Amino acid sequence: MVILGSTTGLLLLGAIPVTQFAVGQLSKPTPEENTPEANILPVETLTAEPVTGYEVSRTYTGEVAALRSSDVGFERSGQLVSVLVESGDRVTAGQPLARLDTQNLQTQRQQLLAEKSRAMAQLAELQAGPRQEDIAAARAEVQNIQEQLRLKQAQRSRREYLYNEGAISQEELDEFTYSENALEARLNKAQSNLAKLRNGTRPEQITAQEARIQQINANIADLDVTISKSTLKAPFAAIISDRQVDEGTVVSAGQPVVSLVENATPEIRVGIPAKVAQKMRVGQTQTVQLGEQNYNATISAILPEIDPETRTQTVVLDLKQAALRHINPGQTARIEITERITQNGYWLPTSALTEGVRGLWTCYILTPSPENPEVYQLQQQSVEIIHEQGDRVLVQGTIQPGDQLVATGVHRLVPSQKVRPVAATINN
Repeated sequence: MVILGSTTGLLLLGAIPVTQFAVGQLSKPTPEENTPEANILPVETLTAEPVTGYEVSRTYTGEVAALRSSDVGFERSGQLVSVLVESGDRVTAGQPLARLDTQNLQTQRQQLLAEKSRAMAQLAELQAGPRQEDIAAARAEVQNIQEQLRLKQAQRSRREYLYNEGAISQEELDEFTYSENALEARLNKAQSNLAKLRNGTRPEQITAQEARIQQINANIADLDVTISKSTLKAPFAAIISDRQVDEGTVVSAGQPVVSLVENATPEIRVGIPAKVAQKMRVGQTQTVQLGEQNYNATISAILPEIDPETRTQTVVLDLKQAALRHINPGQTARIEITERITQNGYWLPTSALTEGVRGLWTCYILTPSPENPEVYQLQQQSVEIIHEQGDRVLVQGTIQPGDQLVATGVHRLVPSQKVRPVAATINN
């Protein structure tokens, strides 16, 4: 039993060195792991490609121009006999909306027309002059009075003889004298009337009659204006927003009858920097954001005036009428304009940069190693950020076209460190 126990102890003691040797052989580094290349860090790279500019999208704010609205009524008072529109109706400029009673005005117009007809007939008579029949009658009257006067003169001569003989009294002689004087007065009047007829109508009479006709025409025209204004018409193309009175109502001058809102193409007015506005053209299509909805609009005008405070020009855009029901005057509008900026540089991902000194940034350029073509050495370069765009930046510096740069993981790198590009090169 002792021998067996001793033999077992010897076997266990003899097994310990064998185990230590096996463990030592497993932990011993291989020749490949002891080489310097085994410690080279793999990095993702990109190739520097130069660009000549970039695009910038800027949003400018404007508003929907206020559309015209009006409460329209008559210029005179009267009884409303008809309203021709209802709320929601679309009307054109000049379309009748309502009418007043015009019966009394039409009667006055007929009276003026009759008066004008009489005046026109009188003017025609004056222009034609006296008729030959009137002249002949006047001449006959003159001759008749002349005959009567000669008879009276003969009778007076005999009465004077009798008076001188004492056969008649002074009273009887005076009676014949007065009768002769009366006939002489009648003769003068008849001769004057005959001369007037022979001379024709005086120009002053024709002028006065023409003036009278012009006055009648002016009265008719004034009445026609009043009759015309008895029909209420739309001042511009519009949508009827409210009908305020009904037929049969006696309305006063200026009392609103209907309310309307202009049915026109909605306008957007946006202030754009002068330099940007100079590149825009009338007729271009632009997307306009109103609330959460986008609409297509067309540039209808670019006003030449520059705001002295904001240094902007007003750009006017027309929306389609279909948008009229979805927008409100004064509503905020936004347009986004993409502008190309000319600038040389290189696009790099933000992951390729680390912060440097004096406001600059740094990146790592890979330079070939002379010992091993698969191994590169890092060279740190300072760059200036010109423009940021999401997760990439446009930089300027001493980078050359075709340079390979570390794309990611630059926080774990140091200048002159040896690295090995892995996977595919990232082209920017």
